[in-house]
Amino acid sequence: MREQLREKMAGEITLSSDSGRTIRKWREEFGASQQELARRLGVTPSVISDYESGRRKSPGIVVVRKIIDGLLDIDQANGGTVIKRYNLAERSECIISIKEFKHSISALDFVEAIEGKNLAKQVPLDRDIHGFTVIDSMKAITSLSSTDYLKIYGWSSERALIFIGVRFGRSPMIAIRAHPLKPAMVCYHKPEHVDDLAVRLATLESIPLIRTDISLPALVERLERME
Repeated sequence: MREQLREKMAGEITLSSDSGRTIRKWREEFGASQQELARRLGVTPSVISDYESGRRKSPGIVVVRKIIDGLLDIDQANGGTVIKRYNLAERSECIISIKEFKHSISALDFVEAIEGKNLAKQVPLDRDIHGFTVIDSMKAITSLSSTDYLKIYGWSSERALIFIGVRFGRSPMIAIRAHPLKPAMVCYHKPEHVDDLAVRLATLESIPLIRTDISLPALVERLERME
């Protein structure tokens, strides 16, 4: 499990358009402070801070591996709680479809393919999408555990989370707001009404919030055709 998670983290950080932000997200996911990680790596906290803020150029794969191993070592020293939560072989019952793309797809192309509309107009579609997860909102609300929540991100959080059965759209955005890992995009399939709060939260998190009204079979088919 450690090696699976190690590869997941390395791929996500190196493919991210903002590797510093992604490093910070993973550090927060492991509940480690900059000081704790710095001690583990034998560097000063300012080095970690500089990487996360972008003041220092993006780290190479060797440094990325050291950071990842440092976080994994910290977790194992604390009982391996986070590592155990990432059982990527099991799929949550709330996941309808999940896929990682062979090549990243621009957010603009992704939105066009699903005939989407960006509801958070202040958030630009200037990012890449590395995969998607289609989620049954009602099952997610009633049965999604903290462990299952991590599984919806697959091998990269730089993905579109697509929620079906949405009424007002508040709950998904509140959950995303509360968790350190953030998706590259959130999509609602045929929502009854999208509450202003959902749009405000998406804007605060700089996450495009997309509405699509094509049929669910057509949506899943188009998504699964993407490479």
